[in-house]
Amino acid sequence: MATHPQMTLEHVTAAAERLFGRVVRTPSLHSERLDGLAGTEVWLKCENFQRIGAFKARGAMHCVGRLDPAERARGIITYSSGNHAQAVALAAQDHGVRAHIAMPEDAPAVKVAGVKALGAEITFAGFTSEDRRQAALRIAEDTGGVIIPPFDHPDIIAGQGTATLELLDDAPELDALLVPVGGGGLLAGACLVASGRDLSRVYTVEPVGCDAMAQSLEAGTRVAVQPGPTLGDGLKPVMVGELNFAIAKQHVAGSFRVDDAEMSAALRALLATTKILVEPSAAAALAPLLRGELSDCRRVGVLLSGGNVDLDLVARLLA
Repeated sequence: MATHPQMTLEHVTAAAERLFGRVVRTPSLHSERLDGLAGTEVWLKCENFQRIGAFKARGAMHCVGRLDPAERARGIITYSSGNHAQAVALAAQDHGVRAHIAMPEDAPAVKVAGVKALGAEITFAGFTSEDRRQAALRIAEDTGGVIIPPFDHPDIIAGQGTATLELLDDAPELDALLVPVGGGGLLAGACLVASGRDLSRVYTVEPVGCDAMAQSLEAGTRVAVQPGPTLGDGLKPVMVGELNFAIAKQHVAGSFRVDDAEMSAALRALLATTKILVEPSAAAALAPLLRGELSDCRRVGVLLSGGNVDLDLVARLLA
């Protein structure tokens, strides 16, 4: 990813104008029962109600929409564990062009089915983000299509930032914001909005063993990890994006790591208190509050990134 001129809140507000009518303005919900568990007032940005069930629709739709029509007509390609795959497939369908997606061999069945239902062609490639990136590059060479990166691109970041923009319109006096992190697109967009709205405390949340952003922030440079097993299948990059990290290191106040048991507990707590079903990657963002983190905050925002979860897994977690 090449360096890019400094991004600001204005990039996100421009993206919001372009996306009007193409994505859902999802609800920002508050539950007193959940407040009681968290020990603070919690505002949930419910991207599980977004098109394709995840925030990724925002970035993909914005990025594909910004392509030159002739370039877009050659077809679009991406590499993703699931939600970005569905988002690019949706954007291709909306714009009437072909989509080809490289997905991991262990991608959740619910996400594979979603991509196929949107008419995209799937190539299964290895188990890491680098495996599928290499596959996407080969597809691009063979077909002449355009790669839509999953997170490391200014148009993706600006699109993802619109979720936080809406949350702060609904709940303007947040003391802190919790963001689940995979490659860092949702986080980078959140940071741009938070810095432009004087919200100084943005925190990352990642699974234990899949903490590329936390390790990178601690080291002051991007660090590669070998992702371990986790319920948070959307939070498993080998390395966070270059532009995403450059933005995050200017704005992030701290990092939290959560394990599978904490993600499961957060998913169950959301179901019990709010009747909202999310995927473990989204529930991860709530988990630090349930173990007593940020107890000094009066009002905390939580980005629930998506709801594409296999129902058999939900049954096991509830049992």
